[in-house]
Amino acid sequence: MTGGHSQGEPGWARLRDGRELFYQRRSGPHGVPTVVFEGGLAASRSYWAAVQGELLAPSVVYDRSGLGRSAADGRPRRLTRLAQDLGEVLDHLGRGPFVLVGHSWGGPIVRIAAAADPARVAGLVLVDPTDESCDLLLTPSIRRAEKIGQVSSTLLARLGLLGFAFRGLLASLPADAAADMRAEAFTVAAMRTRAAELASVEQDLRSLRENTPELGEIPVTVISAGKTSAGMNSRVRALADASHEYRASRSARGRHVRAHRSGHMVPETEPGLIAAEIRRLLS
Repeated sequence: MTGGHSQGEPGWARLRDGRELFYQRRSGPHGVPTVVFEGGLAASRSYWAAVQGELLAPSVVYDRSGLGRSAADGRPRRLTRLAQDLGEVLDHLGRGPFVLVGHSWGGPIVRIAAAADPARVAGLVLVDPTDESCDLLLTPSIRRAEKIGQVSSTLLARLGLLGFAFRGLLASLPADAAADMRAEAFTVAAMRTRAAELASVEQDLRSLRENTPELGEIPVTVISAGKTSAGMNSRVRALADASHEYRASRSARGRHVRAHRSGHMVPETEPGLIAAEIRRLLS
């Protein structure tokens, strides 16, 4: 991309309730599906810059309410609300088709949004996603770990040190996206949004078990991290991988891929692998 911001031109998607979500859109060849990225907990649009840079296809990154440049939402941040917001962003962008890419908590968000209107979705790429089939995610030990992580992240944000903890991620991004992330992603307000989304995780996962999104013939690629990482020891990693394999197997056009050089933050360490899987769905 020559000139302008590496993540594309800015814009605002106005939702039906009056909220506005900030996005950036990169142009690409006509007739190619638009790739739309959905981040995990507390992840702003900047997180995807390295993956975007590997693609020639049109692509869009956006900030959920309370993240990046999008104002906070006054209502509970249930998973269904997050998916509805994504659906309205897609409405704003046009008729599609779209390839939806979701990392971590973004995985179930894009699955629900795709099931709501499968005709406009050309494929899903789920990057080390949270998956309701993993029993461990419904245990008290995970809730305790989430609370500890939330408290420590908020404290680091108050001290202005949270960005230092993610310096490896910042180093992997183009300079303009890194600057945006440094300014916007490591704030107390972002951690407040993280807490709001965490508040209903268990309830949301149980709801997904009871009402699994039906994806029909939509191709689904699931990418599993190949290494352990903070909060994901070998046992947790194995259980997560099993849930990913299961999710891929539930699709008539499913594919399970391992990012052997990565822990959970695959978009940071292997953006090229994610881009390659996206390109498979675009061809």
